[in-house]
Amino acid sequence: MGHRTAIAMLLCVLAPAAQDAFAQELSYKVLATSKTSTMQKELQEAGDAGYRFIAVMGGETAIGGKEVVVLMEKVANDKTHYEYRLLATSKTSTLQKELQQASDGGWVAVGQTVFESTFGGQETAAILERNSEQPSKLRYEFKLIATSKTSTLAKELQQVADQGFRAVGMTVGKTLMGGSELIVVTRRLVK
Repeated sequence: MGHRTAIAMLLCVLAPAAQDAFAQELSYKVLATSKTSTMQKELQEAGDAGYRFIAVMGGETAIGGKEVVVLMEKVANDKTHYEYRLLATSKTSTLQKELQQASDGGWVAVGQTVFESTFGGQETAAILERNSEQPSKLRYEFKLIATSKTSTLAKELQQVADQGFRAVGMTVGKTLMGGSELIVVTRRLVK
């Protein structure tokens, strides 16, 4: 048997074992609720336990109805704790202002979705993260784009891109003033 063949066979045997070892070092937590206050509490509890935000999605689940589902991940040897803040509003101008204030405090936007409550209608929500042991030194300026026309979205995005902004998230939701809109969060690094 040739040297290359032996190495290939060894890799075929070791690769699944390495993948299993990596997979055993991870644990996941799924948070699901229709209440922003509950999600804020559960995000922080998970962050205190060392879980880090991975993804968020709002919509209708089979049993829970209209709720927001967050996926969080913990790496076994990572001792870092994370702080989370949930911003939710039906006004894009308020969300932009709150994102800016949070960024100035070292928070980083990591996800966005739409909460739909029984009484409050739809609210665009942003999930912010801060590593409690080493807060982000990066500061961003935020600009939100809210439009009901997909035909104008590319043009509006290009206008802010020409000013140095990058898109970091998009949702479709109903805002207080605009009705159903595409809401794109953009940011640029403040120097």
